[in-house]
Amino acid sequence: MSSLIEQAAKRLEELRRATGEADEVLPVGVPTTDTVARPPTPEALMRVIEAQTTPLGRIGEESRAPGSATARGTVGSRYIELNLDHMRQCGFITPDSAKSQLADEFRVIKRPILRNAFGAVGARVRNGNLVMVTSALPREGKTFTSVNLALSIAMEIDSKVLLVDGDVAHPSIPGLLGVPHGPGLLDILTRADIDFADAMIRTNVDKLTLLPAGSRHRRATELLASEQMVNLLHELGTRYHDRIVIFDSPPLLATTEARVLATHMGQIVMVVAADATSQHAVTQALATIESCEIVLMTLNKASRTDVGSYYGYYGNEES
Repeated sequence: MSSLIEQAAKRLEELRRATGEADEVLPVGVPTTDTVARPPTPEALMRVIEAQTTPLGRIGEESRAPGSATARGTVGSRYIELNLDHMRQCGFITPDSAKSQLADEFRVIKRPILRNAFGAVGARVRNGNLVMVTSALPREGKTFTSVNLALSIAMEIDSKVLLVDGDVAHPSIPGLLGVPHGPGLLDILTRADIDFADAMIRTNVDKLTLLPAGSRHRRATELLASEQMVNLLHELGTRYHDRIVIFDSPPLLATTEARVLATHMGQIVMVVAADATSQHAVTQALATIESCEIVLMTLNKASRTDVGSYYGYYGNEES
């Protein structure tokens, strides 16, 4: 920076001599010889500095430390280290987890989703790699299901996954996974200087990337129904042919955002809490997403499952 100031001062002196500008009057007793260097005024200095620099974000670019956000046009990308030990203790699947009933249950859930998205060309579902996880009512376990489904798909050899926090009114993923504050889905839709590459967050789970909900907006429903959202979903769905995009959405009967989002999805996973959600609520919720071709149901919080009985049979095997 000191060299830049010296260059600015030299440039100011050259300009002053070229234009014949008179020297400023100094107090009596102060030498006026060339041996005394007079600092340029702050305003003039800044004008020269601005004239000699490149646009903001191009000077002194440095790679960012993990977890820090970067502005558009800078080197590096957003990144967080997921606390896998803590996640495992909270009941989430992790890449280094031992064989478990939960992992086997999510293998069963993800298999038809992957088949619909990446199966034989004739069997693929339109927008099949866009998957919304929702529920009829709050607290049925949709976010738990979204995160575990994403983690399970990330363990596939040939697939990557982007987990999007689509619950824009009450986002749960930031607090759950420690996602840093920064731009997200709604910012992409409202700001011209942000695109989804700026908002995505890489993680230490190799094939898992996150997209937070972003800044809250009073017209969130309209934004999710906008042409910008359609274009964004098209880009998310087509840029990488091997990526599943999972949206953790709001409950269908609690808000209208999930119903709007559902119109863009190729597959929907409907989470139902065992012994809690009424049949009437499930029927009402399903009626709001009739336009989606593929709706998969998963029972959460069940005390016993068929997969559990098979796991008990095979659980002690080493292979």
